[in-house]
Amino acid sequence: MDRNGFVKLSLLAFGLILVSFLILGFSRLVLPYRTARVLAAPTTLLGFALVCYLLVRAVLSKLRLVEIED
Repeated sequence: MDRNGFVKLSLLAFGLILVSFLILGFSRLVLPYRTARVLAAPTTLLGFALVCYLLVRAVLSKLRLVEIED
């Protein structure tokens, strides 16, 4: 993985988490809170999984086990 790919994935993770908050907020206007959480959950979990993946890649890069290329 190169640095540009790492940054793009980081921005994607941030965007997914932002979208999940927007889905939760706007769906709460017309739906009950429990239903709004169910609608926002997939993007939240996908964003969280992507952040976890990026964290593992960054730690492995810091330990010099897997390199993030320039």
